[in-house]
Amino acid sequence: MIYPLLPAFVTGVLGGGAGALGALDGAAEFAAAVVKLGAGRLADRATLRGPMIVLGYFIAVVVRPVIAVTGAAWQVIGLRVVDRLGKGLRTPPRDALIADLTPAELRGRAFGLQRGMDHAGAVLGPILAWWLLASGSAGLRTVSGASAAPGVVVLVLAMWAVRERGGLGRLGEARGGSDRSAQPPLTSSNLPQPSHVSPLLAISAFYLLRMPDTLIILRSQQLGVPVAVVPLLWAAVHVVRSASSFAGGAASDRLGPRQTMWLGWLVYAILAVGMARAGSAAAAWGWFLGLGLVAGLTESPERALVARLAGAHQGSGFGLYHGVTGFAALVGGVALGVVFQRYGAGAAFLASAAGGMALVLAWPVVGRAGRE
Repeated sequence: MIYPLLPAFVTGVLGGGAGALGALDGAAEFAAAVVKLGAGRLADRATLRGPMIVLGYFIAVVVRPVIAVTGAAWQVIGLRVVDRLGKGLRTPPRDALIADLTPAELRGRAFGLQRGMDHAGAVLGPILAWWLLASGSAGLRTVSGASAAPGVVVLVLAMWAVRERGGLGRLGEARGGSDRSAQPPLTSSNLPQPSHVSPLLAISAFYLLRMPDTLIILRSQQLGVPVAVVPLLWAAVHVVRSASSFAGGAASDRLGPRQTMWLGWLVYAILAVGMARAGSAAAAWGWFLGLGLVAGLTESPERALVARLAGAHQGSGFGLYHGVTGFAALVGGVALGVVFQRYGAGAAFLASAAGGMALVLAWPVVGRAGRE
């Protein structure tokens, strides 16, 4: 409900610019990255996974509605950072649990299911936000405050799941290591192995060069998409992300995660050029919906590959993955936000597309070297 409205709220209500939006996404991902590194190590202990997941959702439920009463862009950034601390706490144990409970040959589909359902959930909130805004019964601040209601429902469901399904953590602990003896784990202690470094650096490079969603939304508004319609656009993007996540997960199991990620990077580079050259609201809809395919082709394969490399230390492996990519997103978000504000949206998207194409061309060589 809140995220697709942040660009309009920060730039329109609070008077911030594209640089503030870049800092918003970057700082939020940085905060999450710091927590994910530590949370990953804790998530190696299966008994802690449930409480970590619940606490992570609790932080989000408490913090997000407070955005409704902020009076400056820096306050929104601060609250967004705290919100992402909760995400940093809950994400590594969730991914570790999925990896431990899933046979290796089905991990792509498993993470495709998780990402697909996550994006499906992100369809409902924006539609509700659009209905509140379009009906004239609520403004941006009211919609932000109303997000507390579904947040409480999520928290209750998470607590129920931990209490009723607590045995899943022990089952995952028992299964851990059953099919992972073929290669050493992906942790900070053994990271220098080429087979681990190459994929992690390539994935991090993509997070570094990828345009933050807030800036894509701002670009859509510049092209004529009304603020009241932005939640509908955001919901439609998540429909694409959800559907493509199932397909991307299946492709990862069938073609391999490395090949599927490469395809996602190629698609991103092409679509980013289109967003740079777009000249109308209809074009913004088309290119933004197309960019939804990228998440489906990259998120599930990334996690499947990390699960393969992490060995018996799934929590640490996912903590390292989320932490490093979060740092990359921080630097990239701030840098692209500055380019957006100083040189315009076209220059920022073209720079992002150029980086994506460079990664596409380099990966066949770098990826092959990492496997040798």
